[in-house]
Amino acid sequence: MERTITMNKTVIQTKDLCKTYIVEKQSNNVLQNVNLNVEEGEFVSIMGPSGSGKSTLLYTVSGMDRATAGEVIFDGENISGKNEKEMSHIRLTKMGFIFQQMYMMKKLCIMDNIVLPGYQAKLKSREKVNEEAEKLMRRLEIIDTAERQITEVSGGQLQRACLCRALINNPKVLFADEPTGALNSKASKEVMKELAEANKNGTTILMVTHSERVAAVSERIIYLVDGNIQGELVLGKLNDMQDLSVRERKLKNWLTDMNW
Repeated sequence: MERTITMNKTVIQTKDLCKTYIVEKQSNNVLQNVNLNVEEGEFVSIMGPSGSGKSTLLYTVSGMDRATAGEVIFDGENISGKNEKEMSHIRLTKMGFIFQQMYMMKKLCIMDNIVLPGYQAKLKSREKVNEEAEKLMRRLEIIDTAERQITEVSGGQLQRACLCRALINNPKVLFADEPTGALNSKASKEVMKELAEANKNGTTILMVTHSERVAAVSERIIYLVDGNIQGELVLGKLNDMQDLSVRERKLKNWLTDMNW
């Protein structure tokens, strides 16, 4: 399903976002006054050294983790003070998630895993949810896996199924945390192609990755060090997957300048 994009609308905004963990009475300031804007329809990647706060930023922006200080504005609404029930509803109806570990219910077949969030959201009838699931699975070329168990498909097929599940409610934003980290090169290319297609259809994407090739698909890269944004690179919209090598070289040169 394509989403209509409102031009120049900020869908994610953080204001002086901080996240501190207390470990053995010691403060660990993982995020420090992060100010980030993501416009509707953008594809933004977050990169940085291990321990820089990339995943923490993703989880805090999506409300999966709570900020210690600062604000998160999502789709025009301050979600910083939302309770867990309110956040669960927002995540279910306005957000989609895809992770390195492909979390799916073992007792459900592929199709049932995909349609479950659609049934839970109750945004449309079960018949419509089923139709959307079949449409997504055909587009991602995994319709033949519909009745299979999650142990009966390849890693690449399973991650594409996770992407179908993430898109079933036509989310405002898709959050991706190392979505290709557990995949081989071929499967990784397939998943990134589908993420690019989802973005082309209007889904805003915020992704954490350590891979230059994967990040080269995005239009903007944010570089995080010790919980602070140190810089950003604008690559622009990806028009053709064949252009990836040029974009990847530009990104690698920039990361070298950033002491990657």
